[in-house]
Amino acid sequence: QVQLVESGGGLVQAGDSLRLSCVASGRTFNTYAMGWFRQAPGKEQEFVATISWNGGRTYYADSVKGRFTISRDNARSTGYLQMNSLKPEDTAVYYCAATYGVSYYTTRNEYDMWGQGTQVTVSS
Repeated sequence: QVQLVESGGGLVQAGDSLRLSCVASGRTFNTYAMGWFRQAPGKEQEFVATISWNGGRTYYADSVKGRFTISRDNARSTGYLQMNSLKPEDTAVYYCAATYGVSYYTTRNEYDMWGQGTQVTVSS
């Protein structure tokens, strides 16, 4: 298994950009699919984006499609979530997750490794 540590969150204004990073420990990062989820206050955790083990396939929630880009650098054992044109409704704690597999995965139950989360706050 790997341990995941997110960073890059912060307080920004609507329309700004942020890039979240997720650094994984361990030497088998390139055998895991990765995902990003978020949880806003008082709401359930929701899927944001996912990427396959080699970066060849990605999938996004409709709410972020065209604004967010998920990517990974297996040589650095790091995953990224580039967030552009941020909106106040993007405010949440963002979590990266990983699971062993060759596909990509969109539900939280499919992931068995999670980071601690990083806060993103978008002011209007």
